[in-house]
Amino acid sequence: MLDSITPLLSDPAAWAALVTLVIMEIVLGIDNLIFISILSNKLPEADRQRVRRIGIGLALVMRLALLSIIAWLVGLVQPVFSVMGNEFSWKDLILIAGGLFLIWKATKEIHHTVDPTPSHDVLDKKDVMITNAGAAIFQIILLDLVFSIDSILTAVGMTEHLPIMVVAVLAAVTVMLLAADPLANFIARNPTVVMLALGFLLMIGLVLIADGFGFHVPKGYIYAAMAFSAGVEALNMLGRSSATKKEKAVMARNLANKAEADAQAAEAEAASEAAR
Repeated sequence: MLDSITPLLSDPAAWAALVTLVIMEIVLGIDNLIFISILSNKLPEADRQRVRRIGIGLALVMRLALLSIIAWLVGLVQPVFSVMGNEFSWKDLILIAGGLFLIWKATKEIHHTVDPTPSHDVLDKKDVMITNAGAAIFQIILLDLVFSIDSILTAVGMTEHLPIMVVAVLAAVTVMLLAADPLANFIARNPTVVMLALGFLLMIGLVLIADGFGFHVPKGYIYAAMAFSAGVEALNMLGRSSATKKEKAVMARNLANKAEADAQAAEAEAASEAAR
């Protein structure tokens, strides 16, 4: 193993591939983390951090396991059947299934956010909130698998050196671990960000399905759109924060003026009493 690592340390191309791959893996990991954060926030507060840690741990295990069977994983891109001239591989089927699951889950969460009042319709009984960690972990496993396969196939497409892939995956999962609680807490404190994140998940689900059907959407376009939306939401949050501060300042000034008026009235009353 050391014999394969040592030459890479002095190879500028290997370092460039490592930096690029780490950035790509972190971006893919944040997508995964958004889903984990939204799911964990549906749980009782005592279970949230534990489920997030388990979800990220499973993401690491899956990625490392897939790295150990790269030869088999690369074989997933070989066509297994065709429909009307369109060839489908196991990778395509996994991406389509994962995209459909992501769209279904995000749509259900949007419906619950927009209309939190439960109805008594038979169909709505399937849309109950997650009440136990096991259900959340099961759903996280499904999406971890999809994101892990996407992540590792991205790594395989960018470099042929296994040590670089391992380092990039470990770096991405470390960032996920450090960002898990702050991101989840931020999403929980800002309801509008929840809707934005669910919109991201819908878009990612559509992209996964498109990739599965052979329509590749450049990742740069997706992340540019996400960054633009996040920037607009950040401006909205700054505007709301500024308005809240101004409102508090006005209230404080009104209270101060009232207190000053009461003090002057008390002084005048005291002076009047003294004059008598």
